[in-house]
Amino acid sequence: MLFPDYRPRRLRQNENFRRMIRETRLSVDDLILPIFAVEGKKVRNPISSMPGHCQMSVDNIVKETKEAVELGIPAVMLFGIPDKKDSLATSAYAKDGIVQKTVKAIKAEVPDLVVITDVCLCEYTDHGHCGMVQNGIIDNDATLDLLARTALSHTQAGADMVAPSDMMDGRVSEIRDSLDENGFETIPIMSYAAKYCSAFYYPFRQAAESAPQFGDRRTYQMDPANSTEAIREVTLDVEEGADIIMVKPAIPYLDIIYRVREEIDLPVAAYNVSGEFAMIKAADKLGWLDGNKVMMETLTAIKRAGADMILTYFAKEAAKELVGH
Repeated sequence: MLFPDYRPRRLRQNENFRRMIRETRLSVDDLILPIFAVEGKKVRNPISSMPGHCQMSVDNIVKETKEAVELGIPAVMLFGIPDKKDSLATSAYAKDGIVQKTVKAIKAEVPDLVVITDVCLCEYTDHGHCGMVQNGIIDNDATLDLLARTALSHTQAGADMVAPSDMMDGRVSEIRDSLDENGFETIPIMSYAAKYCSAFYYPFRQAAESAPQFGDRRTYQMDPANSTEAIREVTLDVEEGADIIMVKPAIPYLDIIYRVREEIDLPVAAYNVSGEFAMIKAADKLGWLDGNKVMMETLTAIKRAGADMILTYFAKEAAKELVGH
């Protein structure tokens, strides 16, 4: 088909034509809202690098989740910031931990909302790493039991899904075995399977108070230069029992999302991370771009690359655009 016999612009002439041939459709059903929980009452601590987001106490989180449901958002991802941290991350798996209390409160007030909990130790350790530290080295195998205990405690509190983000080898199978042995075989695991050691996480580390106190996370998070390794990581987690596979970050790794989507037949999630959010918000504030339009284009690109669901700090704003609020 060559010009002038074929004219692609014929089907771009008006909005109804464009709607009729649109290949990728972003929906509020695709969105997952991250939330940061802290101890206390009536707490809303603004996160300076993430405009519109706060660390919130349980009472305010319940209000936030009710608003999310009203907007049609089907799920939230819950992160916890404890009052006390130690080398064994004991607050991560405590029955009265901040995540456990928040899950119970959400499920009591907003039972139909899907509550996913981030399973990691970095927010709970005094050194800020995602695993146990032995002689200055992250001890992979010593970490697995604590991750499984954390996931189990979240599930016992009422979590609908657990999401290990630590990138320790073997953690999906350890968590799956623990859940199954305790009667939670129906609880799905969303694995942060291809999580890169990215500079785009900085605002999150401020929000979650989880920056490492020494070194960095390159010995467990992936090298940004690698693509085939991501497929190996994903394949391992699928074989260990993951139900949903996540790629993180999203925008700099659209090629990875696409490759994962082509390689596996499980649902694929992508995390539109804090740095991606912060850049758009900052440029919008400076008048350098239209924040709403870039937000929607960004989320559409992530969906087009192959993501079935998107964790994004834009969830509420995007939902309002999508449902016409």
